[in-house]
Amino acid sequence: MDLVRHLECFVAVAEESHFGRAAARLGMAQPPLSQRVQRLERELGVRLFERTSRQVRITEAGTLLLAEAREVLSRTESFLAAARRVRDGETGLLRAALPQDLSGETVAALLADFGERHAGLELELELHELSTAQQLDRLAAHDLDVGVVHHPCDVTGLELGPVLRRELGVLLPAGAAAAALDEVPLPALSGRDLILFPRTAAPALYDELLTTCARGGFTPAAVRHGQGASFVQGLVLSSGAVALCPRDAAPPGQGNGEADVVWRPLTGGAPALRHSAAWPKGRGDAAVQAFAEAATHALRTAAGAVPDVTARPLHLRPASEYWL
Repeated sequence: MDLVRHLECFVAVAEESHFGRAAARLGMAQPPLSQRVQRLERELGVRLFERTSRQVRITEAGTLLLAEAREVLSRTESFLAAARRVRDGETGLLRAALPQDLSGETVAALLADFGERHAGLELELELHELSTAQQLDRLAAHDLDVGVVHHPCDVTGLELGPVLRRELGVLLPAGAAAAALDEVPLPALSGRDLILFPRTAAPALYDELLTTCARGGFTPAAVRHGQGASFVQGLVLSSGAVALCPRDAAPPGQGNGEADVVWRPLTGGAPALRHSAAWPKGRGDAAVQAFAEAATHALRTAAGAVPDVTARPLHLRPASEYWL
């Protein structure tokens, strides 16, 4: 028995005191309405109405049950409204992730912007710091709702926000000859080790960065691996290695002439990082959209990212339309 629909029929007849008017109110024919009320009476074992050829009158038992029926219907509508909010991403838990190379200022700007965008939503944000490979695995397993990934990567089954580009500079010891330059050509780094994130974190990006360096005239003597800012700076200072780094993620004080490690822009086909928000195809609800838009805005403003001219101009469209 469809209890909710049966209760709707009971309440309508009780309030209208007429089967014809109740049927019109519910948008149904009168015979099916009468049948539903009769079935409800059989199921409950209670007579709800006294019927004559001239009138319909609610019984004492029906009067006692009417308030309960109205309460059930009210709670049902509240339940369905809550379900719709969950379905549309307006309430519940949002599981999101960011890569390790975003600066604290960029993360703070993203969270502040997201807070404004989802002000009308009842959300709890669960934020993780994950590599692109980890995000792709979790997105595929539906253990993550939205993330910010590095390109190139396998975007099968994903939708993307606009692809943005952050130019990479170089971190090098302050005493290095190239540190005296305002801009460092890639060949000036020849003979030095290069510090990169582990290849497993983003294999395609790792290979692309090495290829771009080689094409620009810099083939590192060796590749060392590190991700944490302090660890990378320690390797730069102790071994004379260099690291690729966007300006916004450069260590504090690197512009000071007394700093031990300095950041300089690169010239001659410098490599870059490309990012976009990503989420499982068909699951871009209100919360996901709010996070994706906040991430795009933060990358543009706090991180200084610009639209990637190698990709089509995009805005929250399927991944297949971004990368061909």
